[in-house]
Amino acid sequence: MTTMENQPMRRTMAARAGVRAWAVGLPVLAGLLVAGPVHADAPRVVVSIKPLHSLVAGVMKGVGAPRLLVRGVASPHRHALRPSEARALANADVVFWVGETVEHFLVTTLEEAARARVVALLEAPDVRVLPAREGGVWKVRRSGRDHDHDHDHGHGHEDGHIWLDPRNAIAIAETVARVLAEADPGNAVRYRENAHDLAARLATLENELATTLSPVKRVPYVVFHDAYQYLEARFGLNAIGSVSVHTGRAPGASRLRELRREIVDSGARCVFREPQFEPRLVRTVIEGTGAAADVLDPLGADIPPGEDAYFALMRRIAGSLASCLSRNP
Repeated sequence: MTTMENQPMRRTMAARAGVRAWAVGLPVLAGLLVAGPVHADAPRVVVSIKPLHSLVAGVMKGVGAPRLLVRGVASPHRHALRPSEARALANADVVFWVGETVEHFLVTTLEEAARARVVALLEAPDVRVLPAREGGVWKVRRSGRDHDHDHDHGHGHEDGHIWLDPRNAIAIAETVARVLAEADPGNAVRYRENAHDLAARLATLENELATTLSPVKRVPYVVFHDAYQYLEARFGLNAIGSVSVHTGRAPGASRLRELRREIVDSGARCVFREPQFEPRLVRTVIEGTGAAADVLDPLGADIPPGEDAYFALMRRIAGSLASCLSRNP
């Protein structure tokens, strides 16, 4: 058979092979269509602390995963940036942080991170910001002053622990979704849907926390440092002061005497320490006062990071408060 005579047979065999390949690929194509749209590459997102990281992870669910900077028992007030963390910031498209009132270690680095869009969530729309309190014993807390309103954002005068109010968490999620939608329009619908779902979960969480804390709302207690004002204001709790006035600095003898007197006079039932700080100071404070010691952690040092970390953190804080404050004096 000549070469010319072989050509029709070759064309027929090739056509049959093409049909077989198309038939084999059809189920794969159908599976992709059923599985839903394929999302574009997610932006590179870096988040400073675990509670914020959890909220960002919830908004990014199904698209990508943000990078967390401060892990374990490290404190954002005194964290030292590692080379790998500096590289992550240098390569980021978006960085979320509270602001300079909390993550002091990031201020200089973020000023130099010209590539990334840096979002200070303390300044996010609808986030309720409270002024920082002064002194170890908060006389203002007992004066009946109304905390249920917004305050001007004057740098250096805000309380930066905004995440400890679930309604602030909803506002944070909404801002994160908007920023990510602008950075990544291909996944904008997914970000908005995730933020909507997250808001519903957070509203349910607020009701759950209110139920847990309601029986102990009037019981006085002392915290290690003034990190919980947003929780107190949202749920009407009765914290009377903090052991440490300046983060990382031990209180003086006169401050300790004042605090011990207030614990006795008020009948404060518990003094809460934090895992990041030395517990001996709290033991000294409660000696002879009748108050018990327990632990509160505003960051969730040992909670695995991820979209559920925020919920675990808030439930743990509420559970620790309810457990210690409900004990018999």
